[in-house]
Amino acid sequence: MFDFDGVIVDTESQYTIFWDKMGKDYLGVENFGMTIKGQTLKQIFGKYFDGKTKEQEEIVPQLDRFESHMSYEYMPGFLEFITGLKSAGIPTAIVTSSNDDKMAHAFRAHPELPELVDAILTSEHFSKSKPDPECFLKGMEVLEGSPESTIVFEDSIHGINAGRASGAKVIGLATTNRSEVLTPLCDMVINDFTEIFLKDITALLQQ
Repeated sequence: MFDFDGVIVDTESQYTIFWDKMGKDYLGVENFGMTIKGQTLKQIFGKYFDGKTKEQEEIVPQLDRFESHMSYEYMPGFLEFITGLKSAGIPTAIVTSSNDDKMAHAFRAHPELPELVDAILTSEHFSKSKPDPECFLKGMEVLEGSPESTIVFEDSIHGINAGRASGAKVIGLATTNRSEVLTPLCDMVINDFTEIFLKDITALLQQ
């Protein structure tokens, strides 16, 4: 199972810029972008903008415009890696805190992506946000898998903790956090998908 932002596509630095600005403009907080990594919009609003209806109403259209113009470039090696998994008959899913509207923007950039995975779970599919493991447990149910047979690819601390709590093996991508931060939390850490092969997946599941 793959998180989307910072795992499949290189968007986390773009989101950091957006949320840093929202944090500064509306909350007077610096470096807000790193604080909210791995959280859904609903969770961000509930925790940091509770009762701030006007602010929420202003942020939503700004975020939608921002996402519609974002660059959704694949992480190096991802397309080759996911194609290899599909050819090998390994079930895959995207499990993301993003909503359906945002993912529609991403799929316009990559119309082939929905055909490369067996399932896509967005924030509309689960009630609890990472680090709660609900999203990955639901992904296992959809793919008819088990924790012992599942690997989660994540970049954020919230996402990694959710993967661990689900019982799955976790491969961290050092795209949002440094590898030395991720190493104690993950079964494996990679910089991108040029560093991992099908044999590595098989070996990890046998550990």
